[in-house]
Amino acid sequence: MRDDTVRGLERARQRTAALTEFDDGELTRQHSPLMSPLVWDLAHIGQQEDLWLLRGGNAAAQGVLPRAVERLYDAFENPRATRVDLPLLSAVEARGFLGDVRGRVFDALERTPDDASALFPFAMVEQHEQMHVETMLATHQLRDGAPILGAGTPVPAGRPVPHDGVLVPAGEFVLGVDAADEPFSLDNERPAHVVDLPAFRIGRVPVTNGEYRRFVADGGYDEPRWWSTVGWAHRVSAGLVGPQFWTADGAARVRFGTVEDLPEDEPVQHVCCHEAEAYAAWAGARLPTEQEWEKACAWDPDRGERRRWPWGASDWTPALANLGGTALRPAEVGAYPGGASAYGVEQLIGDVWEWTSSGFEAWPGFVPMLYAQYSAPFFGGDFRVLRGGSWAVDAAAVRPSLRNWDLPIRRQIFSGFRLAWDVDV
Repeated sequence: MRDDTVRGLERARQRTAALTEFDDGELTRQHSPLMSPLVWDLAHIGQQEDLWLLRGGNAAAQGVLPRAVERLYDAFENPRATRVDLPLLSAVEARGFLGDVRGRVFDALERTPDDASALFPFAMVEQHEQMHVETMLATHQLRDGAPILGAGTPVPAGRPVPHDGVLVPAGEFVLGVDAADEPFSLDNERPAHVVDLPAFRIGRVPVTNGEYRRFVADGGYDEPRWWSTVGWAHRVSAGLVGPQFWTADGAARVRFGTVEDLPEDEPVQHVCCHEAEAYAAWAGARLPTEQEWEKACAWDPDRGERRRWPWGASDWTPALANLGGTALRPAEVGAYPGGASAYGVEQLIGDVWEWTSSGFEAWPGFVPMLYAQYSAPFFGGDFRVLRGGSWAVDAAAVRPSLRNWDLPIRRQIFSGFRLAWDVDV
């Protein structure tokens, strides 16, 4: 288990390096007030690793950085829009800091017992870095200028697949996980508990660009009846006319600096929750709750138990889901028949984060993990839950139980959605 932890930390660092191996000007620019300069993310990754793996979460203990410098990388103290104005470490200094911390961490890891409980902080820090890798990819997508990331690696081709709703019968299932099932799960995923849901239908695949373009062409952004009151107010104030990064005519998109024809069969991405809800209303549907989403993803009705992944207990491979970030895009729907859930729902893991209708709340019996500020400050606000990960997520940082959350106006993230329908009984 310890060897796997080492490999996971190294894989995360390789991804970080690949997205920050550019000159200082590239890393210190702020491409959007929604995002930090890349050099902030770079040092913040090291600051969190120092805090949790060298100091055991004791912020009062002296870290590798002087206290005044370390405070620059406190995400609660410094909003993203203001980080560009801070006296941040240079790229060279940040890389040196990362290397210093990592060397000390590996020394500490050699003295750590080879069991899940002792290794949990290391896994938590690995997941934290992988999440920042995805954030840095979102920053790159917002960047203006000539492409610097390349075209991405190939993904499997799609196949013809019904764009229908799959029936999930009424009944109980186990929502969430325990440490015994997923030792490196985060606090908001726990504890496992039984939930009884009425029958529903859920989209076999996510909504595609081609489907969403028909909504736009039908005047969906001009019809308040499809939008919630809050959603319509946001559409008007933000001037939304289509997904972010689409061209005005809806025929093309900008992807990491390259203008390309809009791929009809890829899941739509870069839509906010309000847009997803409006499309669903136009289509005579709704968004799934996160409980419905997780049942469709993880529950095996024949065996009466959870699956570790939609496809079963086997580890992720590139043939099963689009993860890892190298593709730089979603795969077409129908690309991963082997990744289907027990109900036959496809592409629940990877490709795009999927908006749900659920607010972010604690599961009954919630207990904060060693990083008590990870989840609890965000419960009960305006946040909406997203599920399933995206193409930009590493397999170590996503699970059927993994709960992401963001404000319903956000769309710079790699977010899409699938539909759901009530079932008359």
